[in-house]
Amino acid sequence: MSSLRFAVIIPAYNEESHVGDIVKKALEYTRTVIVVDDGSSDKTSRTADNSGAIVVRHSVNLGKGAALKTGCELAFSLGAEKIIFMDADGQHNAKNISKFIELLEKYDVVIGYRSLNFKMPLVFRLGNWMMATATRFLYNIDLKDTQCGFRAFNKRVYKKISWESLDYSVESEIIANIGKHNLKYTAVPIETIYKDNYKGTTIFDGMMILANMVKWKLIR
Repeated sequence: MSSLRFAVIIPAYNEESHVGDIVKKALEYTRTVIVVDDGSSDKTSRTADNSGAIVVRHSVNLGKGAALKTGCELAFSLGAEKIIFMDADGQHNAKNISKFIELLEKYDVVIGYRSLNFKMPLVFRLGNWMMATATRFLYNIDLKDTQCGFRAFNKRVYKKISWESLDYSVESEIIANIGKHNLKYTAVPIETIYKDNYKGTTIFDGMMILANMVKWKLIR
């Protein structure tokens, strides 16, 4: 399956050991895979380029939210009508891309959710439960996994879900905007591989995200 109608965007920071494999697998589903190298000090850009991705590089590390925004702007300039976000650390299985594309025919936004089993580190299970509870309370949105970076949306709703967060708060801000604009969304189960050298949200990040969720509810 190949399509010019959608693009896969992969924000990456020092992911030379994983990004090439992710790009090659994603290219089985679309011709447009964009890697935004967010100021890496390793060979992330070169590896992604050699694997067939379109590469954009930030000269300094700006954060995940900034990298995703850079990727979206480029994708839309290339004519993409649908966007899929994937992480660069090897957790996401590209074969799930077809699920997202199919569901985007019926929904504005599709969010992946990871199985909350014992393969997921305890701190992430607890964090996901807290985020999901806060999301239901604040925004009346029921999701099993609010922090999964594997998600997709249609171009027509980009302005409504567009975020200001530069960091890992981006996932929660998108969900807050879904609730604010009453967008049609759904969740889809995905396969996840947890690496020993997992890089992602910390407990401090989680507390900051929760604080931002309350702030967005109060001021928007």
